[in-house]
Amino acid sequence: MTRRPTLKLLVLVPALALVLAGCGDDSGDGGEAGNGGPELVNEGTLTNCTGLPYKPFEYEENGEVIGFDIDLVQMVADKLGVEQEVIDTPFDGIQSGADFNSGKCDISSAGMTITDERKQNIDFSDPYFEATQALVAKKGSGIADITDLGGKKLGAQNSTTGFDYANENAEGADIVNFEDLGLLLTAVESGQVDAGINDNGVLYDWVKEKTDFQVVKEFDTGEQYGMGVRKGNTALLDVVNEVLAEAQSSGEYDRLYEKWFGTKPPAK
Repeated sequence: MTRRPTLKLLVLVPALALVLAGCGDDSGDGGEAGNGGPELVNEGTLTNCTGLPYKPFEYEENGEVIGFDIDLVQMVADKLGVEQEVIDTPFDGIQSGADFNSGKCDISSAGMTITDERKQNIDFSDPYFEATQALVAKKGSGIADITDLGGKKLGAQNSTTGFDYANENAEGADIVNFEDLGLLLTAVESGQVDAGINDNGVLYDWVKEKTDFQVVKEFDTGEQYGMGVRKGNTALLDVVNEVLAEAQSSGEYDRLYEKWFGTKPPAK
């Protein structure tokens, strides 16, 4: 498939103004980033690399990047007393560590599963979301499981755990690789592929509007999302983990979860 020729730069104006007990910085002088805190790629800015669209985690609406992940990173930016800037970039550059090593970004919130392979390239925050792989297909297609795809086309997203799962388990299927989730779901809707595999959260969100389609199967892959930073960037990682812990204890995490997913987080 054709890769996007250029990167799309999107600046998120922090109008969110999230209030988190113990998380704010009212000094207005750059926060921890300017006072012995984490060094940032661009002074006064927390640069967040992500791959759009990945609704409801990160997507563009009316010229602004919004979503569950974006709100969480905004808390980190608020803690540091800086603005958040979002860069849309192919996912492979994130999970390989290339975008961090080249100085493109400080952090990545991209619905990214923590894996041992990725840990070799980047450092992860504490887990903040549980996910699993799922299969989406048109209603009445006769597809109920990945084993029904022999001789059929299965769409998967490049460099993702869904792509890996498809290659390991979709015996006899023709796996079609797509650069991002938007292209993958467009192919499912148009019939270019017979089914698509990706994380359950984004697929369930998609079928709310695309009512001719359904999530036909979930696979118990036991995945957890983490935010990524450059290998060895413990100063920033410590702040991210502190913010996530405070969000959990204050109830702000639950509020954001319900805002973006329409339900309370599953009980642990």
